[in-house]
Amino acid sequence: MLIAQSGGPTMVINQSLIGAVLEAKKHKEITKIYGSLHGIKGVLEENMIDLGRETAQTLEAVAQTPSSGLGSVRKKPTPEDCAKIFAILQKYNIRYFFYIGGNDSAETTHIINEEAKKANYELRCFHIPKTIDNDLRENDHTPGFASGARFVAMSFMGDNLDNRALPGVKINVIMGRHAGFLTAAAALARVYPDDGPHLIYVPERPFHIEQFAADVKEVYAKYKRCVVAVSEGISDADGTPIAAAYTKEVDSHGNVQLSGTGALGDLLANIVKQKTEISRVRADTFGYLQRSFPAIASTADSKEAREVGRLAVKFSTSSDVDGSVAIKRKPGKKYKVYFERTELKNVAKETRHMPDEFINKAGNDVTKAFIAYAKPIVGDLPKIGRFKGYPVKKK
Repeated sequence: MLIAQSGGPTMVINQSLIGAVLEAKKHKEITKIYGSLHGIKGVLEENMIDLGRETAQTLEAVAQTPSSGLGSVRKKPTPEDCAKIFAILQKYNIRYFFYIGGNDSAETTHIINEEAKKANYELRCFHIPKTIDNDLRENDHTPGFASGARFVAMSFMGDNLDNRALPGVKINVIMGRHAGFLTAAAALARVYPDDGPHLIYVPERPFHIEQFAADVKEVYAKYKRCVVAVSEGISDADGTPIAAAYTKEVDSHGNVQLSGTGALGDLLANIVKQKTEISRVRADTFGYLQRSFPAIASTADSKEAREVGRLAVKFSTSSDVDGSVAIKRKPGKKYKVYFERTELKNVAKETRHMPDEFINKAGNDVTKAFIAYAKPIVGDLPKIGRFKGYPVKKK
């Protein structure tokens, strides 16, 4: 078998990798376990390592380590690439291919799978889900999201305390091209009624500059401060990303690079300064920090990430099928999930969005339904204390 990682790293992507490797060791039909370095780029360059020779101690240490242990890539294979890939797969007698990644990675897996069928090459292709954006179709949530959401929530906890100590307007730009799940997770930071984020803007609702300024002004008048969470993918009424005016760089899948600049945060900060009388306004872009931060991974996320890797191997060896592993949530108040195989075409390329019931009517906050959805997978957060504020009488 050959396994690889693709797209943006996460805190738990290596759990999926190791889950797949350990499961593969149980199957006699899999005699070699290779890992491609930097996704399909490593396949094309025959840059692979023998994962079957790694010790259990090393495997477990890698599982607990954030980011992509095999290295990652953003590359969409051309028909010429696929022809070369099949020749290399045959050369190494690869019959099982596993690709860990998001919807673009699922599309790559689907392309390779379809081309293999055309070439009559016997190959079982499985996509193993991963993305902090939480935008894979067929999934209740995606491995990587809960840990990224945990980082966002904890960051806003700290930023809210900072903003309370030195009041002003603080704007934080969070990853999320088409889906606002990660930005919405900032709401989990709230402990007291006046805690930020006071405003949350996601790509699922049109972003209006005048309304944004009015929202900030209203919150500031009430609390004498304001903390704002904004998705990098917020767009105008025509669907054009606000940040797109400041960057033209795209990857091989045609995605505009939204996370490599602080321009959006600076723009929003300047809007507040220009349209209000608030002078202390700051903005930060979380960027890549939220993807591979060590030691704060969600417990549920780590467990589920390993399970989808394990099941991908189990599904592919138990019957002549390809596909992707999907996480489903069982109905009921107690948090429980189950896993099932879904077709590659169901998760490839297209993304899902936050449900309407997760976003408030004004489009500047989340609802209790989102909190109930996210809280059990993110896990318990640090305790925040506050003085009761007993006044001393003036003498």
